[in-house]
Amino acid sequence: MTPTSDQPVKNRNLWMILAVVILSITPLIFIRGDYEGADGQAENLIGEIQPNYQPWFEPILEVPSGEIESLLFVSQAAIGAGIVGYVIGLYKGRQQGKNRSS
Repeated sequence: MTPTSDQPVKNRNLWMILAVVILSITPLIFIRGDYEGADGQAENLIGEIQPNYQPWFEPILEVPSGEIESLLFVSQAAIGAGIVGYVIGLYKGRQQGKNRSS
């Protein structure tokens, strides 16, 4: 197999993906603690500060478990990242098309 001009780019992309995976997993391995969300922490803090506080609204949909709630949150983040990535790629492709036609 002969190396192409894309080979260094592919290697660089693989190294960046590996670095992101390592940076994501390392804290989970070495830092022990409760990974509770900010909503739960805020609710506990409000309960300590103002014990008689009543929320203004109730949730529209009450999910049966924390795992499903996490799944919905991650799905929302993935859809948002996909949209942002699509828009960035779209504008970059348009820019490259303009540069080639000039």
